[in-house]
This record gives sequence, C-alpha cells and structure tokens, in this order.
Amino acid sequence: MSRHADAAPHSPGRPDRHEGKDAEDARTAVTVFVALGANLVIAVAKLAAGLFAASPALLSEAAHSVADSINELFLLASLKRSTRAPDSRHPFGYGKERYFWSLLAAVGIFVMGGCFSFFQGIEALRSHHSETRAGYVAGLAVLGVALIAEGSSLVRALLQVRGQAPRAGRSMREAIRRADDPALRTVLAEDSTACFGVLVAMAGMGLHLVTGEVAWEAWASMIIGALLVFVAYQLAKESRGQIIGEAADPALRRALRRFLDEQPEIDTVTTLLTMRLGTRSTLIAARVDLVGGLDSEEVEEVLVRVKTAIREHWPIADQVFLDVTDASPRDRERARRERRQLDETVTTGGEGPEAERRDSP
Repeated sequence: MSRHADAAPHSPGRPDRHEGKDAEDARTAVTVFVALGANLVIAVAKLAAGLFAASPALLSEAAHSVADSINELFLLASLKRSTRAPDSRHPFGYGKERYFWSLLAAVGIFVMGGCFSFFQGIEALRSHHSETRAGYVAGLAVLGVALIAEGSSLVRALLQVRGQAPRAGRSMREAIRRADDPALRTVLAEDSTACFGVLVAMAGMGLHLVTGEVAWEAWASMIIGALLVFVAYQLAKESRGQIIGEAADPALRRALRRFLDEQPEIDTVTTLLTMRLGTRSTLIAARVDLVGGLDSEEVEEVLVRVKTAIREHWPIADQVFLDVTDASPRDRERARRERRQLDETVTTGGEGPEAERRDSP
C-alpha cells in the first residue's frame, strides 16, 4: 500500500499560536534598537577621540562600533522581512531571512571590524607614532563611557535571554549558548565582544601612555581584530548551517518519534526528517508503516488525526507531511538504529530529560 496524505503548503493555525513569538520579536526589536542607539553614539565619540589622539586602538574600536551599527540595521531588516506571509514563490514563508541577514552581519563584523583592526595595528607598528597625554586621557574617558553604554546594551540582551529561559525549560547558561533567535544571538555576541574589546583598548592605550611604546596599543588593536574575526566566523558558521537547512532540536525529534511510535495504528516509523524553516516554523516529514487491516477511509482519518495532534502539541511544527509506505526488514533495522543514535545524541548532549519535558506533550 502506498498513499500520500500531506499537509497543505501552509497551515496558519490558530491566531494565538504566534502571540508568544510576536511578543518575543517585539522584545528582540527593542534590544536591537537599544544596541543600535548605543553603537551610533559610541562610534561618533570613538572616531572623534581616535582622530584627536591618533590612537590606533581607539580607531579600531570606532570601526568596531560602525560595523555593529550597520549589523543592527541588518538585524532590524531581518525581523521585519522574516514575518512576511507565505506566497506562491515561497510557500514555506520567509523565516530563513533571519539567517541570511545574520550572515551579512557576520561578514560586516569580519570586514569592517576585524580587518580594519588588523590594519590599524600593523600601521601603528610601522609608524612608531607617539600621542599626547591630553589626547590619551580624552580617549580613555571616551572608552569608559563606551564601556558603560555597551554594558547597558549587553545587560538588556541578557535580561531578555533570562526571561526566555524558563519558558523554554532551559537554564540561563544553556539559553545563552543555544539562543534560537539569530538576531538576539548576534546582539549578544556583538555586545559581549564590544565590552571585552573596550577593556583591551583601554589596557593598550594605558600601557602606551605609561611606557611610551606604541607596540602595546598596536597589539591591543590586533587582539581586537582577532577577536572580531573569531566572532564573525562563529556567527557565519551558525547562519550557514541554518540557511542550508538544519534539523530540529534532537530532543524535539526524539519526542516526535516517540509520539508517532505510540500511536496504535502506526507499526513502524521508518524515516523522520525535520528542518527548521525559521524561528517559528519547522517542517516535519515522516514515512510510516501502518498496521494491517485499515481501509482507505481509516488511513485518511488516522493521518489527519496524527497531523492535527502534532500541530496542537508542538505549534512550531506547522508543516507536517506523512507518507504511508511498506517497511522492509532493512527499513525497520535502520529505524531502530536511528532511534538509538537519537537517544545517544540527546543523552550525551546533556539535553535528555529536561529538553524532552520541554518538547513533549
């Protein structure tokens, strides 16, 4: 028996399903606006002080703040564009827009922040320029103000993560490590890097002022550049994986497989495929072998009931496709092997009981 009973290309679901996500998007937008305002003010102050003091570390920090400001504009664009309704050209919606704009933000950090910082450091080592004490005092004062502003933006982002963590059934540390929203993850990375970069720049400028050796500041500039390149690489790697198509969380996949296995009409789940379509949408595609003796109407009723139950229990799984097939002995063996591997992945990843309670009905 071979029969398809697929969900429609788009299932809008109940109106309240996305209320929580809409509220989170609004909070993320406020967090990004706060970061944007702080970075614009700080960029102008750093640039003015850097030109006045002729400080490579301060100019590197100015470039860092300019890059962050442009990235915030990318993130605001992603928040707006990713919520557009599905259409004939994009039947699964525009959720992956967030990953694309986050990738552009990572490129901006690499080019405008990291590369410029390396350039400033190398130029400082070649020039052996000595700055005035007044200029350095002004520069250090600007960096102190920048640290307060960047720290305030970082605190705002951390408070949002702390509010999300209990609702997702995660600890604060796990919520930071596995932030699902690429916009929020980028702001966290930018602000934490900015705070550390300001401290490095202050240390480099202070040592240059005390010793008269520009090498301290040049190396501070290159350390900032290396840090920005590393952060850009990590953000780009995350965005790349999500644009290509990442599977859903292992705990969610295990909970879905167990739910399907528990259905009395399903004999074997031969294949379970998932892909994140955005922060509020996940595609579920499964091949199932039903028990014998069901007529065509009963098969239709079973598939509709199972798909409806999945959407009710996991609102994020809004695209559900079930394919009824005959399972061969090889299919059954592969299904058992995949179940064991999934159990091991959840257990070794430290996501077992806690994550499964979060994702189970």
